[in-house]
Amino acid sequence: MTESYTYLSPIGLMQFDSNGQQLTSIHFVDHEHNTDKFDLKLRETITRQLDDYFGGRLHHFNLPIQPQGTDFQKRVWKQLETIEYGQIISYQELALKLGDKNLVRAVGGANSKNPMAIVIPCHRVIGSNKKLVGYAGGLWRKKWLLRHELEFKEKRGELF
Repeated sequence: MTESYTYLSPIGLMQFDSNGQQLTSIHFVDHEHNTDKFDLKLRETITRQLDDYFGGRLHHFNLPIQPQGTDFQKRVWKQLETIEYGQIISYQELALKLGDKNLVRAVGGANSKNPMAIVIPCHRVIGSNKKLVGYAGGLWRKKWLLRHELEFKEKRGELF
């Protein structure tokens, strides 16, 4: 049975779905959908970590996640987790990190199926032409997230 918790972020409502122990998906929604059975400790952890992320204080999430996908998708998502806060890479660079430049389209497809918005940072991947392309939450959110991370990285002096 899926349990859900909705969090109001600066860029819209985010829904967290759980199997009772681990998060199975995180996505943007238009309406609240909370279930009474959602684990209180997990809800507090999510809220604290997202508040800290949006406040510029958290750069790496530590949430119990269990994304569902193919073995290839999971490899891509693991690689996404290595992209540092405030950094961007292209789909081509991501394919090269996976060992084959010809995987660009497959990498893009796996990226688009990422079930863990923000926590697995697919928003940090851009087109080879340095343009923002593809984001399930909408390109305006991708742009917002990248600017947000860059702003806090600059405030801490990490660019110098």
